[in-house]
Amino acid sequence: MPLTIDMITIDTPDARKLAEFWTAALGTTVQNDWGGFIVLAPSSESGPTLGFQQVPDATPGKNRVHFDSHVPDRKAEVERLVGLGATEVAVHSVPGLVWSVLADPDGNEFCVGQAGEEL
Repeated sequence: MPLTIDMITIDTPDARKLAEFWTAALGTTVQNDWGGFIVLAPSSESGPTLGFQQVPDATPGKNRVHFDSHVPDRKAEVERLVGLGATEVAVHSVPGLVWSVLADPDGNEFCVGQAGEEL
């Protein structure tokens, strides 16, 4: 049987705050709340579960793993996420794809892309 990724866990100094952001961003709910470890319900049948683990120290530097999502209207989604507390870091493009790099309230970067969009 091959290995599957069922959950992605993010270390954070404030698990509740980060879980609230991602719950709103993904339109999901909290599945389990053990105080210092919060697990969200999967946002889709095939998507992984997200966990937020409270740790005493922030991770220095750029995160080495990040989420990529694709939406039909990147600009509107970026505006919505910024309204929830994200920060837009940069915008990049290659032929046929434009994506925004955002940071969640803890500074963890993630990308929101739109196929076919031009800068």
